[in-house]
Amino acid sequence: MPDRMATGKEMFITCRTGDGKVMRTEDPNVLSRALEDKNGLVWVDLTVQSDEDAWVLRDVFHFHELTIEDCVSPRIDPAKVDDYGNYLFIIVQAVTEYRFGEEMEPVEVDFYLGPNYVVSCRREPVPAIPQFRERCRRDESLLSQPPDRLLHGLLDAIVDEYLPIVDKVDDDIDSLESLILRRPETSLLQHILTVKRNALRLRRATIPQRDIMNRLSRNEFPQLIRPEMAMYYRDVYDHLVRIEYLVEALRDIADGALNTYLSVVSNRVNAVMKVLTAAATVFLPLTLISGIYGMNFESNQFPSFDASWGFAAVVTFMIALAVSLLAFFRWRNWI
Repeated sequence: MPDRMATGKEMFITCRTGDGKVMRTEDPNVLSRALEDKNGLVWVDLTVQSDEDAWVLRDVFHFHELTIEDCVSPRIDPAKVDDYGNYLFIIVQAVTEYRFGEEMEPVEVDFYLGPNYVVSCRREPVPAIPQFRERCRRDESLLSQPPDRLLHGLLDAIVDEYLPIVDKVDDDIDSLESLILRRPETSLLQHILTVKRNALRLRRATIPQRDIMNRLSRNEFPQLIRPEMAMYYRDVYDHLVRIEYLVEALRDIADGALNTYLSVVSNRVNAVMKVLTAAATVFLPLTLISGIYGMNFESNQFPSFDASWGFAAVVTFMIALAVSLLAFFRWRNWI
């Protein structure tokens, strides 16, 4: 086993003994001894990107192979909670960052909740987890509670990352609406569709997690989550309900921005077509006159064809006709 330990990915172990002493280490050799302390608390945070990285889940904690498969799989599973008797397996989705014009990619975070331990694992970095670990470093009282309180702190930190993302998406939609009214370029359409897809991904991530928090707050797992913790998980549930409401509003605003873009583009096309139609209407009689005088007939069949002032008279008449048509269109507010 030492060779396998040496090949593991990033792993952080936080142990609190029954007498309140806290120890932080990256040495997995302390796990077995720490887990024997039933009055203590063990928090293992690790990165799992391959089957070899999951050795601690398999050989130390002896978790079910189906849960390990979910942790190792590169696909992002929907949020869920499974009861395996002496521990809970929970999947949530974290939102790590958002950039304008780019689609968000949620990160799956897997949790194991046992009688005296919490295990968190993910494939990609999730800023909320090291931030919470730093909070525990500054305030060790956060580790003085049972594992269900530690799990709540981690879930709450992950959910709190959603609100800044939602606010950024909202600000980007406002910016897009301003740009649409000023200069509706084709590139804006791609940005609007990207925002709509991001709002949909946020909705797909929040709704299953809302249901999970609802289950955790209903005393459905009394062997691992104390009844007095219901209000804490209910608070996370309320946050997710609020986020879901904001995400639904984002989808409506994004739909409105898309409709605004299509309306502005349609109005601009109509304005261009109106100008082109007016220009064609003005030049149509002028083309007719020039076409008639350009026909190959005897000169004596056209009035003033041989006169020195004939060309000037025809051109003057054509200009007067064009100005008259433009004035008429202007008077009718057609242009």
